[in-house]
Amino acid sequence: MADLERVRTWANALIALHLDSGWSFGFDNAKTRAGLCNYTAKRITVSKYLAARYDDDEIHQVLLHEVAHAIAGTRAGHGPKWRSVGKEIGYVGKRLHDGAIADELAPW
Repeated sequence: MADLERVRTWANALIALHLDSGWSFGFDNAKTRAGLCNYTAKRITVSKYLAARYDDDEIHQVLLHEVAHAIAGTRAGHGPKWRSVGKEIGYVGKRLHDGAIADELAPW
């Protein structure tokens, strides 16, 4: 399980390395997705529930996935440009994460 303060440190380091100073990081309350890249707010978030369940390598990949979205831009989706950027910065995962979700916490 990843330590949330360590995740915050990694996220801020990746943002400083790859993005401009307008980008920020935070945790969110998502229960069925690991991360999010909000282009409008220039903010990358990770589910605090899932970060606590995943190991360090998994969370690092989630962060790289979202940073790749930020670099590739809003229109890239999970297409060739996003895949290319992801590979360039070290992302080795898939288009979507298939790990555990916190469905017991979801409202359904």
